[in-house]
Amino acid sequence: MHVVIMGCGRVGSTLAHRLEAKGHQVSIIDQDGDAFRRLSSEFSGITVTGVGFDRDVLIQAGIEKADAFAAVSSGDNSNIISARLARETFGVKRVVARIYDQRRAEVYERLGIPTVATVRWTADRIVRHLVPEGAAELWRDPTSTVAIIEVPLNIGWIGHPLHLLEQATGTRAAYVMRFGIGTLPTASTVIQDGDQVFMLVTDEIAKNVTSVSAAAPSLGGSQ
Repeated sequence: MHVVIMGCGRVGSTLAHRLEAKGHQVSIIDQDGDAFRRLSSEFSGITVTGVGFDRDVLIQAGIEKADAFAAVSSGDNSNIISARLARETFGVKRVVARIYDQRRAEVYERLGIPTVATVRWTADRIVRHLVPEGAAELWRDPTSTVAIIEVPLNIGWIGHPLHLLEQATGTRAAYVMRFGIGTLPTASTVIQDGDQVFMLVTDEIAKNVTSVSAAAPSLGGSQ
């Protein structure tokens, strides 16, 4: 893939290195030429000095052949303008924009532009570290909607198929840690003593999921 990144701050430079490490071709734009100092000497992609929503600058960065575009500068307006330009003018199929204002992020999500609402995601993460509630959260998506938590597991679930726990909680198991090794659950997975079960939740269902998993199962005799 050829990926164009607008913004060579900490996020943009990190993104550029990660994408290049995965074998992708990367072009990165920043209006401050000194910003490219954040890139390592091993970076082999294209650097373009200029404004990321300037058509000529985007063309110089290879937007016409780009498979993906990421707008991660420090300005919401610049990110949205360049993201819309990449998608609507140059037809880039995979476009994402970094947005600080959550209200704007929701608007542009409805317009079909995926956004990373930085402030909300960061704030949610900090709150969960300062005031932990319920099960331990291991991961949360950038929109702060879906999380993976380790659920408390009542001893009564041992010996029962994992899919019954999924049915009872109304969600899916992301993975199971067994003997220190992560495994993906299958239809035949049976909960064993010592298993750690990690489930996909939203904030709305997290409390119920942990309550159900922490209580003895009510299975009606079916397994």
